[in-house]
Amino acid sequence: MNRNFWNQIISNLPDPHFLQTYEWGQVKARYGWIPYYAVWTEDGKWKVASDPQTITNYQLPITASALILKRTAFRRFSILYAPKGPLMDWTNESLRKRVLDDLQSFAKKQGAIFLKIDPDVVLGRGVPASVDEVTENSGQAVRSDLRRRGWVESSDQIQFRNTVMVDLSASEEDILMRMKQKTRYNIRLAERKGVTVRVGKLEDLGMLYRMYAETSVRDGFVIRDEEYYMTVWKTYMSKVESQRSEPSAVPLIAEVDGEPVAGLFLFMFAGRAYYVYGMSRDKHREKMPTYLLQWEAIKHAKAHGCLTYDLWGAPDVFDESDSMWGVYRFKEGLGGEVVRTLGAYDFAPNKFWYSMYSDVMPRVLDFMRSRGRQKTRQALE
Repeated sequence: MNRNFWNQIISNLPDPHFLQTYEWGQVKARYGWIPYYAVWTEDGKWKVASDPQTITNYQLPITASALILKRTAFRRFSILYAPKGPLMDWTNESLRKRVLDDLQSFAKKQGAIFLKIDPDVVLGRGVPASVDEVTENSGQAVRSDLRRRGWVESSDQIQFRNTVMVDLSASEEDILMRMKQKTRYNIRLAERKGVTVRVGKLEDLGMLYRMYAETSVRDGFVIRDEEYYMTVWKTYMSKVESQRSEPSAVPLIAEVDGEPVAGLFLFMFAGRAYYVYGMSRDKHREKMPTYLLQWEAIKHAKAHGCLTYDLWGAPDVFDESDSMWGVYRFKEGLGGEVVRTLGAYDFAPNKFWYSMYSDVMPRVLDFMRSRGRQKTRQALE
């Protein structure tokens, strides 16, 4: 299959996501995963294939799809993950039943310990217990349905459950006015203090990775090795930004007197922009470069046809006890709306092995994260 065909399919389904694109499957294929491409048609049929070429002539219209990643676990078993999928109208009960039935059968046939999904099914909007909180009954119904089927809320939430979304459909002036006063002030301060923002190029990627490594050590989060990010960034930077059905990424770099002090990667796909990777240095922080960087990202996304900007992550608990609280307060200032989604749910055909995996993997991951922090520090030194 031509990658354009798969991306075109998913771009026409509800809530298309760049983690469901052909390119994401190819990235993960370089790191031990096998991508499978599944589609469901209006006439009740479905097909899943590791070679997406076989789907090209499948009968249209397609009403649901899923990029499913598979990797081996415990030698003879596998784990399956559909990042931000499957894509479909989750309020359509008969379609939902068909898709979940087929996915569960597929997981059993693949000898899977579990199949994980984390679609963008919205449970509510606004901060819980605030005057702005709105509950989405359709999302609550999907969650109840999954639980009735035996799916369990995953202890391993790969993606953020909650996020902040900025509406880009208004004018630039209106978007600015929705921001908090202090955020607008800091954007103008950065401009007055001589901060400039430019679009990065391939030759900037090594510098951006080093800045990202510095950020991870300073802020206490774990990152992967340089090769992984180079693979992701180069894969998406090679795409054409002007096509709605083609995912793309662009690095934006904030500078003071020509010296890079902050950066971010803006991903775009099917009318939605994503702030996925952000990095900054301690130098010139008083000039507020990250505020101007976000404003330029908003303008860039809007100019390239995006209607929403996903700020990629918000706390699970909306108070100072949550490790993301400080980051959230920064994002909140940009005038976005909190969106709370279903999060990851697992279907486990074999409860024993699922229990074993759930018991062992957290300890393995803790060890790997510890080693990862150490390696990042050593690389910086």
